[in-house]
This record gives sequence, structure tokens and C-alpha cells, in this order.
Amino acid sequence: MRHVLSALVQNQPGVLAHISGMMASRGFNIDSLAVGETEDPNLSRMTVVVRGDDGVLDKLRKQLDKVVTVVRVHDISAENFVERDLMLIKVKAPPSKRMEISLLVEMFRARVVDISEDTLIIENSGREDKIEAFIDLMRPYGIIELARTGRIALVRGQANAHGVTT
Repeated sequence: MRHVLSALVQNQPGVLAHISGMMASRGFNIDSLAVGETEDPNLSRMTVVVRGDDGVLDKLRKQLDKVVTVVRVHDISAENFVERDLMLIKVKAPPSKRMEISLLVEMFRARVVDISEDTLIIENSGREDKIEAFIDLMRPYGIIELARTGRIALVRGQANAHGVTT
């Protein structure tokens, strides 16, 4: 089962390395990891996607709770949440194929952010399945490079000071 964990951590050097190292040393495989500063400059939000049963998730949460720099960990998988993945993809785009690629870009609500003589760089964001579908459609044109952020997620609704949604 896929779990999306949202962790508030202290925004200081080495926290990401410490947490990802702890997870790796205990055999947890990370499908996706994204981290960035929150509305409070002293805190960062880590969004971690892992696969495993409830026992695996329970072990991981207990391990994360032991880390001094972790403020709070919440499994948002069962919540009503919004998640996004951001991707930049560079594809071969000779002039004869640009219109065809541009139509696909438009259909996926993506956008071209760079054009060169024979390539396009396209920005796309959305749910993981949308990003994967777009990648599959770009493969026949020739993917030159690809970069993804990993998933980020927030629970819908208002949160109180304890992070509980209402």
C-alpha cells in the first residue's frame, strides 16, 4: 500500500540527510521525497511517499518520532488531500513535429518553457498518473532529459495549531 507522510521538521542544515539516512539504514525504500520551507521559516515540510503495509508504516513513524529535528509526522494517505508532482522534460522537437507536441502539451495543461533549434523543454505539474501518462506520450518523440520534484501534498481544509484539519 502507498503511504504519503507529511512531516514538519526544523529548518536547519543536515535534517534531510539525517532523515533519509535513517530511513535507508533501516531498510525503508523511499518512492518520493520532497522538502521545502513552510510558511514558518523555522520549519520545513517533508513529503515522503513509501510503500508497505500498516506495520511498515507504524515502524517508520516511530523511527521518525525519535528524531529530534522532527516536529510532527502525519500519514495523510487516508485524508482528503491534494498532491502534485512537477516535471521538466526536454524532448526532441524538429520543426515538423512541434505542432503535434504542442497539441499534447495543451491537452495536458502543460507549457513550453524553452525552445531551441531542435528541442523543447516542457513544464508539467499534476498528479503522478498525469505526469506518467505525459512521459509515455513523449517517449516516441525522444526524451533527452527529465527532472521531477517528487510529490508534495497538503490536506484539504483549515488546520489548527496542532495540524489537525477541521
